[in-house]
Amino acid sequence: MIRPRLLSRIPSTSLTKPGIRTYASHPPGARLNLPTDFSTTPILAHTSKDALSNLELSPEARNGTASRQNLFQSINSALGHALRTDQRTLLFGEDVAFGGVFRCSMKLAEEFGDARVFNTPLTEQGIVGFAVGAAMEGMKPIAEVQFADYVYPAFDQIVNEAAKLRYRAGTNAETMGCGGLVVRMPSGGVGHGALYHSQSPESLFTHIPGVRVVIPRSPTQAKGLLLGAIACNDPVVFLEPKILYRAAVEYVPQEAYVLPLSKAEILREGKDVTIVSYGTPLYTCSSAIAAAERDFGCSVELIDLRTVYPWDRQTIMGSVNKTGKCIVVHESMVNAGVGAEVAATVQEGCFLRLEAPVQRVAGWSTHAGLAYEKFNIPDVVRVYDAIKTALSY
Repeated sequence: MIRPRLLSRIPSTSLTKPGIRTYASHPPGARLNLPTDFSTTPILAHTSKDALSNLELSPEARNGTASRQNLFQSINSALGHALRTDQRTLLFGEDVAFGGVFRCSMKLAEEFGDARVFNTPLTEQGIVGFAVGAAMEGMKPIAEVQFADYVYPAFDQIVNEAAKLRYRAGTNAETMGCGGLVVRMPSGGVGHGALYHSQSPESLFTHIPGVRVVIPRSPTQAKGLLLGAIACNDPVVFLEPKILYRAAVEYVPQEAYVLPLSKAEILREGKDVTIVSYGTPLYTCSSAIAAAERDFGCSVELIDLRTVYPWDRQTIMGSVNKTGKCIVVHESMVNAGVGAEVAATVQEGCFLRLEAPVQRVAGWSTHAGLAYEKFNIPDVVRVYDAIKTALSY
């Protein structure tokens, strides 16, 4: 029963029109918590020239052309290139042959046949277990877990088999391992995914030596990092922010290129505060930085980890030693998250240069509800307030 005193606080539409969804959105007249404008955000390359000026690209890619693609299209391009250039490459998972839930494997089964691109039964441990065996036999399996929320049955295969295989091979490590194994999975919130379509489980995999964990922020990054993961001699857990599949659109080089794993990227330089993040929250950070620099006259450095394990300690500590202040932002829960490891490492390695406590702005330690999911994850106001706190400490 709704208390009479609370009744007046509930919008009339939610009472008189039950069909209207009460998903979280920005309030009327908001100054900071506005939807990301993906058409102008500096995180994305809005011209072909911007896309091709990336110094990490191969010479062939830099001297080629670029086209506008969203994130699922760039992943499709990377998968197609991997299948086209190496007959050992396999792609499989639930509904993969039909194009996948998010269309990442669209038309690949038609081009490469059902012996190399195929559907699997509804069994995550079976999907990853099969991938481990295929990799041991010299194949390059790309296994798709349809949602990161469902990877847990496969946890044993990743932790006790894929990650340990090369180590336990001893002197045979060069010829026995899971190099080329990539486990792809959509992750993160979309605003209405609720309990089983909103999770960000990346920190669970960052405690496992022998496996790499990668999260791209954009179409260009997704293509290059995925090709880098496929070429890697370690098994890779590749988490794709599903809210960006269609929202993030930019110019992407047409030629194939590989971006380095375990190497962070400084997206914008600054001298007063360092913000470390990855994936979708980088767009939130960018908006908060723009507002903070306008309001406080400060200069904020923004760094994308890209690979959250093993992560690039040198770049992060070099930046914090310069600025003296550090904020770590991620969507996954704050407890035992990536931010905790970054904060501890920064405290140990930059203690004498720190001018303020390291702050973590992350998801709350709770489950994602169907309504008001956005209250669980960092927004522009929380990052903005963290910058303000760091500057005034």
